[in-house]
Amino acid sequence: MKNIIILFTVFMSLYCNLLQSQSSAASDSSKIMITIFLKHFQENNLTDIQQELEQNGFYKVFPPDGAEIVSWYALMGLGQVVTVKIAPDKLRDLNLSIEKGAWGAFSTEFYPTYDYLPIWKDEIKDKQK
Repeated sequence: MKNIIILFTVFMSLYCNLLQSQSSAASDSSKIMITIFLKHFQENNLTDIQQELEQNGFYKVFPPDGAEIVSWYALMGLGQVVTVKIAPDKLRDLNLSIEKGAWGAFSTEFYPTYDYLPIWKDEIKDKQK
């Protein structure tokens, strides 16, 4: 009887993990990706930019709840590029977090984004055949 209870517990644990991973994959597929360019104001040095971000509370408001940072790159001489996954109904929250936290330190641009790497890999594979 004890072995049956242990086996049942293990099975239920695995089953719950499977359901949770399927649920998170489904919710992830409903998210969109947005790339944000945070362009430095060239008249400001790094200390000025960091002070502005701190004063605005940037790291308290960005990223907003529900946003997932996919990548974050520094482009020397230009600024930073952040790609975020977010539910479409949270797009306003993302915009507000940048308006409240980054303005004054950066000029900003937003672009809808998709992952081209798997497509490129498939094309290369097809061309090598």
